[in-house]
Amino acid sequence: MKHYKSLSEMSRDNGFAPPENPLLGLVRCNNNCALGNRAFTTDFYMIGFKKIKSGEFLYGRTRYDHDAGSMSFVKPRQVIEFKNLELEEDGFLIFFHEDFLNGHPLFDGIKKYSFFDYDVNEALHLSPAEEKTIWELYDKIKIEYYNNQDEYSREIELGHIDSILRYAQRFYKRQFINRHEAIGATVSRFNHVLLAYAEKNLLQEKGLPSVKYMAGELNLSPHYLSDLLKQETGKTAIELIHIYLVSEAKNLLKGSDNNIAETAYALGFENLPYFSRLFKKQVGVSPNQFKKQLMN
Repeated sequence: MKHYKSLSEMSRDNGFAPPENPLLGLVRCNNNCALGNRAFTTDFYMIGFKKIKSGEFLYGRTRYDHDAGSMSFVKPRQVIEFKNLELEEDGFLIFFHEDFLNGHPLFDGIKKYSFFDYDVNEALHLSPAEEKTIWELYDKIKIEYYNNQDEYSREIELGHIDSILRYAQRFYKRQFINRHEAIGATVSRFNHVLLAYAEKNLLQEKGLPSVKYMAGELNLSPHYLSDLLKQETGKTAIELIHIYLVSEAKNLLKGSDNNIAETAYALGFENLPYFSRLFKKQVGVSPNQFKKQLMN
């Protein structure tokens, strides 16, 4: 699989104009966005906006859902594949090398944008007003990019990129809200998967269910699942798993003769102190104190 370390190499291989900045590249997609027909990885972040008429965009080996004008976000060393893309309208790609962020607040700030870990079929679908906002920010980057680069250019360009990411975060919140019914179904399915996991005795066989496992059962990426659940319930996926397990622990302590260690083991906890800390955080008292209260 091809791995691109430099924007110049990727531009040369795909017939793009050489980048104005070795660490930042802008590609305007006029009805096509040719990036070869093979999978590749890079050392760059990518922000893309496009309305795809035909062809495929695969990311993390997942086929892209491209019914509307959509944004996608790719971080370094993730697998990307374009196949015979034809766009309904203009689009753009922004590439920036991870080194472009060195010494800038966005170096750490970009880590908070969990949509860089979404699967590509969890892309951001924009309303017309939102599209206008994103295009305006892209045009501001373009003006600076093709101006004579000076000591202010990087700060200005990164400022506009950060604005795109902030707006994207806001628009994803809107998308989650607009998908309220689908989100509600996700919560229900999440609880069903948890229950099935317990009923199959997988807690004792495999231990605690991971967010990755839960997401896989629901055909979602772990970060997207957590953000989806957080919007609806105020709790992340791991928090909901913990709430479920503590609820089960309370039931076992009330309805069986199991001691604390046996209860923890039955629920997949191999570390008793961890179980006790989690229980106390949720219930307000330790498992031992909870058990004693039941006996009084």
